[in-house]
Order: sequence, then C-alpha cells, then structure tokens
Amino acid sequence: MEAAAADSSLPWAAQCLGAALFAAALCVAALGVVLTLLRRWPWCSCHVCRAYLTGSWARDFTNLGDWYAQLLRDSPTGTVHVHVLGCTVTANPANVEYMLRTNFDNFPKGKAFAAVLGDLLGRGIFNVDGHAWRHQRKMASLELGSVAVRSYAFGIVAQEVESRLLPVLAAAADAGVVVDLQDVFRRFAFDTICKISFGLDPCCLELEMPVSKLADAFDTATRLCAMRGAAASPLLWRAKRLLNVGSERELREAIALVDELAAAMIRERRKLGVAGSHDLLSRFMASAGDDAHEVDDKYLRDIVVSFLLAGRDTVSSALTTLFMLLSSNPTVAATMRAEASDESAPLTYERLKRLHYTHAVLYENMRLFPPVQFDSKFCAGPDVLPDGTYVAGGARVTYHPYAMGRMPRIWGADHGAFRPDRWLTGPGGAFRPREPVQELAVTEMKAVAVAVVRAFDVEVVGDSGAAACAPKFVSGLTASISGGLPVRIRRVVR
Repeated sequence: MEAAAADSSLPWAAQCLGAALFAAALCVAALGVVLTLLRRWPWCSCHVCRAYLTGSWARDFTNLGDWYAQLLRDSPTGTVHVHVLGCTVTANPANVEYMLRTNFDNFPKGKAFAAVLGDLLGRGIFNVDGHAWRHQRKMASLELGSVAVRSYAFGIVAQEVESRLLPVLAAAADAGVVVDLQDVFRRFAFDTICKISFGLDPCCLELEMPVSKLADAFDTATRLCAMRGAAASPLLWRAKRLLNVGSERELREAIALVDELAAAMIRERRKLGVAGSHDLLSRFMASAGDDAHEVDDKYLRDIVVSFLLAGRDTVSSALTTLFMLLSSNPTVAATMRAEASDESAPLTYERLKRLHYTHAVLYENMRLFPPVQFDSKFCAGPDVLPDGTYVAGGARVTYHPYAMGRMPRIWGADHGAFRPDRWLTGPGGAFRPREPVQELAVTEMKAVAVAVVRAFDVEVVGDSGAAACAPKFVSGLTASISGGLPVRIRRVVR
C-alpha cells in the first residue's frame, strides 16, 4: 500500500518540479534583463539613449530612420554613439568605405548578428562570414555573371511584366478601383524570383490574386527578426524564445512554415532534375556538387531563403517607393515616357541599358528610399574609423544608407529633393553611378518601371498621397510602407 501511494504521488511531484524549474527560468531571465538595463541605463543619461529607450523621438519624427538621419546631420563627423545598444552609427562615406572595402576583414557580421537572424537565414550568404561567405559569393557571382543566366532571367521578367503585371494594372484601371501597389509589386517580385531562382511558379500575380503561404510566412519572419535586432537587450527575445511565448512563438511558427515550403521546393527541383536547367538553384546545386562543401538539404534551404530575401523584398520595396515619388513628380514620369517613346521597339536588355534618364530615376529613388535602410557589422578587433571614431573590439557598427541619402555634406542643400538629373554626370548627360548596385535587380526594376510608365499614370490616393515625402515604414529587414500604397491606375491617353 505504501509503495502504491508513493507511486501515485510521483506525477504530482513531477508537476511541482516542472513548475519550480519554469519559475526559476523566469526569474533568471528577468534578473538578466534587469542587470542589463541597470548596467546601461539610467547611468547613460545622454539624450540619444533616453530618446531611444522612451520612444520620445517619435514626437518629432515619422520613422526611427529619420531620427537617426537628424542625429547624423547634426554630428560634425556624421557618426554618433547609441550607448544603450552598444552601437556606433555612421553616415560618413569614408567610414563606410573603410568598413566594406579597406578593412573588410575586421568588420564581419559577427556572432551577435548571426544569432538574431540565424533561425531564418541559417548559413546563407547574408548571415555568414569568412570562408562560407566567400564561397557563396564566388558561386553567386559566377552564376549571376553568366550570359545564359542573365538572358534567362530577363526573359522571365519580360514575360511576367507582359502576361501578369500589366493585365492586373489594366483590369484595375478599367474597373476604376483602388489597388495596393505595394502588394502587387510584392506578388510580382515573388513570382519572378521563384521562377528565376527555383524554376517554379507560385502564381501569386494572377488576376484573382491568390495568397502564397510562403510569402506570408516570410513576411512575418523578417519582421520579427528585425524586432530582435532593435531590442535594447538580446536577453529580452532570448527569454521569450526559451519560454516559447509572444513574438518568438510566432517567429518559430513562421520559420517552420518557411522550412516546410522551402523543402518542398528543393524536392520538386530535384525531381525535375538540374541538368540543363538555368534557374539559379539548379545551377548552384550542379556547381556545388564538385565542391568539398556538402550540399545537403539544410544548406540548400538556406540558399533558397537568401535568394528570396535578395530577389523579392528589395525589388518590391524599390518599385513601391519609385511610383510613390512619380505620383508626386509627374514631369519625371513624363520624361521617362518620352525616353522610351518608341512603342514598336521591344524592351530588350540592350535597349534598357541605353535609357540613361530612367536609370538615374531608379538611383535617385534608392538614394532617398534604399530598400535596406541600415546594416550592422561587428568590429573584430579594436579599430579607429577614418573620421577618428574609436571602436572597441566586439562593438557593433551600423552604417545607415537611409541617413546617407539625407546628408547635405554628401548631396548638397537640395538633398531632400527628388532630382534624377544629379546622376547624369557622364559625357552628354549620360548616367554615371556613384555606387555599384546589383545589375540583375536594377534591370528588373527598370523593365517594370518603363513598361508601367509607358502604359499607365499612377496616382497615390488617401493619406499616402499627402505623405509621399515622408512615408511611415514598418519594422523589417527591408523597407516596407505601413498600410501599403493605395493607388488609382489610369491608362495613358495617346
């Protein structure tokens, strides 16, 4: 009887022990958060840290990036310290050149960055350093530089524009309805990158506008990963991940769906075969097969996610802000239309390259609204930036393209104006870029911009039209406008 009673008490004892361990974990996590905050604040009483922690910057600025831009404009060196984040933020071109080129090896992404994005990006090119980064970059450069791949990719873009994008916009114009152009471009870019990268068609941009589970899960995952990076202490999100609650539970569920659908893509690609295929995943699989690196499903999953991040979010972000700006600058749209006025000539790859004004418009748009508004590195060893800023080993350094586009010392007094001709500095007013940008993505954006401008006028409606110079962005790895971009489409009258 005593033995039986003892046995029956075991489940109760186990429950008590589990509850005690759970409570202990909560206490440890809470203590870690408190100690971190006590170490950094309120002893750091500078106005920058207090504004960041209290959110008081939002009283004067629409976006966090606008607040950073003002801080960096006011700084004599174009560099500021946010002590509560343990971060140096810079918009000084000499510093950026030093970090990304001159002393590149001393500014890796670092373990802290990899931890923030590791669940989503894994060992993909955007989340690794050293040999792994060089290996993937070399392979990507070889494939993207291939004439066959470029021709294949441009053919897909041209087909998507003619058979899907333009019909969707024409239907909206004929029906006189308002559409969310940001959503349209995200669907277009998702279809395009899936066909270019994987040889598969999710059919997101059909007239009935089906919803892709992968696209939705990817949006959720990138948004929540960005929230991790903005947290004052990593202990906050690490504690939630440990307990599987709140945003971390939502992130885990989104990434599980991304993993599931990426695995389905890889299985389908393997079933179709990679020999003779021009999509990037097939070529990557075939090329990597001769390398010592083991091409397992986890590695390929990380490649798939990297392709999606590079090819969908950046393109759709840039196209959305481009047409937001064109809506409030109709003379620029008219000049683009005049440059591409020959309706009988197909938009070939070579013809697009000769449209210098359109190219300048794209760069001016990305100067003001870069798809990736900031990026962080970690200083491997103690260093001094060209502007004299000392950076301790292990410290975080963020360069801020969004703020750089708003610096009068770089762009002059009219830095806030949308003026594409500032890029036409070559012979005879030809386009001459100040910074190199991935050619394939720019060509895709150029093809879309020219095709849409030749056929339609796009008018931003509602509050978004009034706020075209200062849209509100949501948190994410790439820029995305809060509430989308509602527009009215009208056919161009000839």
